[in-house]
Amino acid sequence: MTIAGTHPRALSRHPAPGPVGRLLPSRAATSWPDHLDRLGPLPDTSPAQVIGLVDAAGLTGRGGAGFPTARKLAAVDAARRTTRRPAVVVVNCCEGDTTSAKDRVLVDRSPQLVVDGALAAAAAVGADRVVFAAHQGSAGPAALHRALSERPAPAPMVDIAAVPRRYLASEATSLVRLLNTGDARPTGRLTPIWRDGVDHRPTLVANAETLAHLALIARFGAEWFASVGSPAEPGTALLTLGGAVARPGVVEAATDVPIGALLARAGAPPTGWALVGGLGGRWVELHSSAEIPLGPSDLGTGVPRGVGSIVVLPPDTCLLVETARILQHQAAAGARQCGPCMFGLPAIAADLADLVAGDRDALGRLRRRLPIIDGRGGCGHPDGTVALAASALSAVATRQPGHLEWHIGGRTCRPSATVPLGPAPAGSGP
Repeated sequence: MTIAGTHPRALSRHPAPGPVGRLLPSRAATSWPDHLDRLGPLPDTSPAQVIGLVDAAGLTGRGGAGFPTARKLAAVDAARRTTRRPAVVVVNCCEGDTTSAKDRVLVDRSPQLVVDGALAAAAAVGADRVVFAAHQGSAGPAALHRALSERPAPAPMVDIAAVPRRYLASEATSLVRLLNTGDARPTGRLTPIWRDGVDHRPTLVANAETLAHLALIARFGAEWFASVGSPAEPGTALLTLGGAVARPGVVEAATDVPIGALLARAGAPPTGWALVGGLGGRWVELHSSAEIPLGPSDLGTGVPRGVGSIVVLPPDTCLLVETARILQHQAAAGARQCGPCMFGLPAIAADLADLVAGDRDALGRLRRRLPIIDGRGGCGHPDGTVALAASALSAVATRQPGHLEWHIGGRTCRPSATVPLGPAPAGSGP
């Protein structure tokens, strides 16, 4: 939708991109000359202006949590002023969740835009160091090296960090810990990295897509950004569509586009189940959710977008079998630093496997364990896994009660392997 009463007010003299194709133009703009030809240079705006524009635009983080970006910028800037130490910006270009490919595609097709956003954020929070974090062995480091080599030398020190290809290695506190100690495991959800992060300095960790949006807002203004999308979360978002779809891949869409319309473009069946939001996401019944858009994780409206992925199950695939497979992966992917991760996740993974195999008592064990684990982990990993398990049980109980009885009665379904999980997790070491 277009928000009534708004008019694009470009801060750049260059023409603004259309409603879509903002982040992913039809012709990739990887080189510095192509990038400037498409969007022009970043305008000369003050740090306060950048934060104000991002706040007015309503930009939220696109890494999964949906936190207001202006609040993160302001918190880091305030900590920098209080501590009198320059800040650090960490650009998360990793694809920690195996269902998502959006940031990998973004860095491949629009690396200069990501760099622009990082440098604009660095100026806004007073950072003298920018670190681009990308997975070891991926194409990201090479693409970023090429992009940086073509540009004028930036004012802050810029480097690229290689991140292990593990599920939790790219979590925000994991990245800070990696840069400080070489150990890529979370340090806890209460760790104030905005005040005490890399080198004990105020640190902004932001997703690559989020910073690419910031670069566009700095050029074309808040009203232009909010001219598409929903009032609760303006703009566009990158989404990875996979599973039983005829045309899988990464698409850019306004945030108010319903699930049904997104999947119809990808050639998905109109009925069945889809995993939305990644390995810590939710199961959604396609027919009943066709008119619902994806939304921020914290608003309670629509379906939480999470990491921005939708994986459609083939017809007649057993939801419980697929969830049991994911839970086994998630139990092995934990950092093993707290009780819920070390003991809780393996327990619920075993319970769901037992339920699938016909253990009548497993359902009761799951219903007792899930509330005990939820909210008690050192990071959000146990919470996401619990939410996925609870979503599967609720979906089957409300939409397929006969199928739940099928399993409790000792009957089984054929194996399933639709949701991409990648190689087995490599363990908890650095």
